[in-house]
Amino acid sequence: MGRLILVLGGVRSGKSDYAAELAQSLGQAQVLFVATAEAGDAEMARRIAAHQQSRPASWRTLEAPHNIGEAIQSHLGEAAVVLVDCITLLVSNVMLSLGDDPDATQAEQVVQDEIQALLRTCRRSSMTCIAVSNEVGLGVVPEHRLGRLYRDLLGKANQALAAQADEVYLMVAGLAVELKALAAHRKKP
Repeated sequence: MGRLILVLGGVRSGKSDYAAELAQSLGQAQVLFVATAEAGDAEMARRIAAHQQSRPASWRTLEAPHNIGEAIQSHLGEAAVVLVDCITLLVSNVMLSLGDDPDATQAEQVVQDEIQALLRTCRRSSMTCIAVSNEVGLGVVPEHRLGRLYRDLLGKANQALAAQADEVYLMVAGLAVELKALAAHRKKP
């Protein structure tokens, strides 16, 4: 049974750097980096290029904007660690595959199916899976329906991952706070 680590945080909180350092320490050269981003514009293309440059040359990269459970299973090979960066874009990709005005119930089902497939893949092997995701529920309520739906679906995806994760880190200003350890110290009423 594999190990699952979830790394959450806001934009530019240090999530990706922390996850990469963790992957390097656990997997050395045996890391499969799963990229979910698609370059929809020049700015995103530059961000993707910067991420590619920062990764060790020994890591393998799998570009999988959706169906990542299946894609990982097909490309796992000898990887000791799989680093998925990021769930935030995965949820967006999956949700928008249903069009610009998706049905909320259908979108929730499709996103949950995607997350459950990833969880099954992580648990069926002996690898460590590190998933990176944004915590978007701490800010202002989005003005538009699509933004609110996305926020809700990502929040539910993060909850599903956190419930199954062995470790959950919240990144704040580059500092990692291990949430499961904190939660274990608190007794339930």
